Amino acid sequence: MRVRHLQVPLERALADTPVVLVNGARQVGKTTLVKRIGGRRYVNLDDATVLAAARSDPAGFLDGFPGPLILDEVQKAPELFPAIKAAVDRKRRAGRFLLTGSSDVLSLPRLSESLAGRMEVLGLRPFSQGELEGKREGFVDALFARHLASPPVGGLSRRELVDRVARGGYPEAQRRRSSTRRSAWFGAYLTAIVQRDVRDLANIEGLSALPRLLGLLAARSTGTLNVADLSRGAALPQSTLKRYLGLLSATFLVDMVTPWSGNLGKRLVRSPKVSLSDTGLICSLLGLGAPRLAKEPSLFGPLLETFVMLELRKQTAWSRIRPGLFHFRTHTGQEVDLVLEDPAGRLVGIEVKAGATVRAEDFGGLRVLQGAVGNRFARGVVLYTGTESVSFGPRLLALPVESVWRLGAKPAATGRS
Repeated sequence: MRVRHLQVPLERALADTPVVLVNGARQVGKTTLVKRIGGRRYVNLDDATVLAAARSDPAGFLDGFPGPLILDEVQKAPELFPAIKAAVDRKRRAGRFLLTGSSDVLSLPRLSESLAGRMEVLGLRPFSQGELEGKREGFVDALFARHLASPPVGGLSRRELVDRVARGGYPEAQRRRSSTRRSAWFGAYLTAIVQRDVRDLANIEGLSALPRLLGLLAARSTGTLNVADLSRGAALPQSTLKRYLGLLSATFLVDMVTPWSGNLGKRLVRSPKVSLSDTGLICSLLGLGAPRLAKEPSLFGPLLETFVMLELRKQTAWSRIRPGLFHFRTHTGQEVDLVLEDPAGRLVGIEVKAGATVRAEDFGGLRVLQGAVGNRFARGVVLYTGTESVSFGPRLLALPVESVWRLGAKPAATGRS
């Protein structure tokens, strides 16, 4: 069983917070993770009988479990939240309720207020590359250090990198040996999400349009969101499209990277970048296998950027610094793929290149960002598919892509720390 890096933050939250919610898409490993936390009764609300009892008498249902309790798939019974609040207010005890949710329960009406000050929310995503290797990544924190640790010499072949991108991080997809079997699993997975979770969130018509929309989003991975253009492509009214995007985001299938603005005012593009939440899912929707990705740089480039973005998203969940993740683009076209900003306002810019060589021109957007923010600029990095770490000037360097999960990595913690 692979160690999940979220286990240590989860145990720390349970040590001082009455209610802890682990949010994430279905099949990312939430149930496996919470069951590793001992001393708690486990109750699964996917069970129809259990769900009926929880909905009919929420307070009485909770009274039947006096000790610490795990409630799996709690979004199924939003009626439980007022009862949980009342139970916590009667007897406030750390770690009393450990919840999991496969949709964003905080987006449901009135729930975000009901447990304010009583609940901590942690997000679990598909496996990170470090989790797959049994290492706890330290890349995000290392980028903000005054002196960067000696970067590893790249040893990952392009073929291996392409295969990692094509597989993604879903635990079950990792077990499938062929792209055909992974695609079969992803197809069944998406059908279940659309037919069950989306319907649970809202009574909507035209569910048949969702697979087409997912395919369009997959084809435009990490592109700037253009609602009008996407509406035309999906043959959906803009109001319906926005609603669908909200539902896909609530079920953790869509990820948005908001634009960084700072003090630069109206000179910056304000639209977010949009992507699906796993590169294996994207490849399945587009019918792309590793052999084709390896041969077509125009396809691999956007997917590699998505892959890096998602790895950074995962790492921020256990990072010491916990920076925000943004993108940067001016109206004149200068851009930086990803920008990390720490609580002190320091910035790290990251460009992702699918090529095996780096030129000085590849740092153009990073230099624009550096000039705009001055001393707040901690470091600029171009990640590429070559093997060497090379300096391109003060606080500017090129690193192999695998640095994302190998630079600053340590043996994975096993929890209870």
